[in-house]
Amino acid sequence: MAAEIRLFPCLTDNFGYLIHDVATGATASIDAPEAGPILAALEREGWKLTDILVTHHHHDHVGGISELKQKYGARVVAPHDKSAKIANVDLRVSEGDTVKVGNLAARVLETPGHTLDHTSYVFDSEQALFAADTLFSIGCGRVFEGNYPMMWDSLLKLRALPGDFRLYCGHEYTAANVKFALTVEPDNAALQARATEVTRLRAAGQPTIPVKLSDEKQANVFLRADVASVAAAVGLAGKGAAEVFGELRERKNKS
Repeated sequence: MAAEIRLFPCLTDNFGYLIHDVATGATASIDAPEAGPILAALEREGWKLTDILVTHHHHDHVGGISELKQKYGARVVAPHDKSAKIANVDLRVSEGDTVKVGNLAARVLETPGHTLDHTSYVFDSEQALFAADTLFSIGCGRVFEGNYPMMWDSLLKLRALPGDFRLYCGHEYTAANVKFALTVEPDNAALQARATEVTRLRAAGQPTIPVKLSDEKQANVFLRADVASVAAAVGLAGKGAAEVFGELRERKNKS
């Protein structure tokens, strides 16, 4: 592989990510929740930060940008929505753009719903999806700025990616997501298998990420809002997928 990916905890439950192009030495941080853990990971690996790829404007994803920018002069790449307050932006990107990190290419997908500016980055050659707070393992982000049809469309866009891609999301929420999903689909064998795996990983102090999209497509109830049995389980048999998704998200909000 042309890239190396490192995952580490930030803040309370955020993930920090570095993706490194071995050929050129270029290294990108996906978001910057806080500077300290990112600086420590860079030092540990002997890498120099060249880019910061920002997914959205929430503080727990941008809080470390200024310090990292000051130390490394890294290029800050952010969503095109200039109304979102993100400091030190050098490049704005939109749907269909490609961002180069050395020889690596990140394809830009607009995935609004959690926020209106939310963007995901797809490294096709690395089979890696950095979806931040749009898609979690066995979950999805709260819909703060968009609406449920918008968020469902964003999830469909991510669901359409190949199953052998690996999901790298913004938070370690998987155990709580599994607990909720089992209230909707207690007999889903793929979900039951993921629940067992998550229990094992967390007991060992290991992250539940990355995870293959093929597994998420079978076990993540929020990606299954267009499945008839899921609609029936929430009392919305025959209703549209966006409405079913909205009911699922409302239930999760209260769980």
